[in-house]
Amino acid sequence: MSFWDGLWRGRSMDFESGSAASNSIELTKRNPTVSLSKQGAATGNLRVNLSWQMRTSDIIGKQRRGRGLLRHPLKMFQPDVVQAHTQGVVNVDLDIGCLYELMDGTKGVVQPLGSFFGSLNAPPYVKLSGDDRFGSPSGETIYVNLDHRESIKRLLVFAYIYDQTPAFDRTQAKVTLYPSNGPRIEIDLDERQPQARSCAVVSIENVKGELMVRREVKFVYGFQAELDRLYGWGLQWGRGYKTKVG
Repeated sequence: MSFWDGLWRGRSMDFESGSAASNSIELTKRNPTVSLSKQGAATGNLRVNLSWQMRTSDIIGKQRRGRGLLRHPLKMFQPDVVQAHTQGVVNVDLDIGCLYELMDGTKGVVQPLGSFFGSLNAPPYVKLSGDDRFGSPSGETIYVNLDHRESIKRLLVFAYIYDQTPAFDRTQAKVTLYPSNGPRIEIDLDERQPQARSCAVVSIENVKGELMVRREVKFVYGFQAELDRLYGWGLQWGRGYKTKVG
């Protein structure tokens, strides 16, 4: 997306359902659902990406921006970013995960914790590409093999804060779905929930053969077990850890 696409979308909410300029569909409270089947995007690999940046508090950000706006007007559109991979500054580690339920009743989770990375060409047809601990531009990505959509009953993509990282209101987080055909689908995690540790972001459900994508954006103060209870998955959960980065 170009700078001017972002500026145009920021000035008007009339393009929430997508536009030729941005080639995207933004799911919001007002427009929470889209059909992949009707978009002709219910085949191939669906890429689901979580990206984020850390930034300082709004007060500090306004102070920094205010001093330089007269000389550099375009800075008003630039967030105050803290590079998470730099030594000695605030660290952030957002993770993406996916609860799945297949048509045969199989249930489980794909996530970095416990190294449950899934499989793309075998059940559950959901695979995590890896664990990004530093907020790189590529973020974290889950792939869903929609060529096996008849085997998938429902998916719930969620994001959670690992260990002692700042809360969601300190990040600029977004989940973007890239179907094999048609516009991308964007969901911003832009609600103020300073104490939340997890967020159910988007669900994908097979409704009589039609794949429906729904914006959830429901924050909880616990972790996967609380999301499980909220959506009735019925799994057993235990404490998980990550291996240390060398």
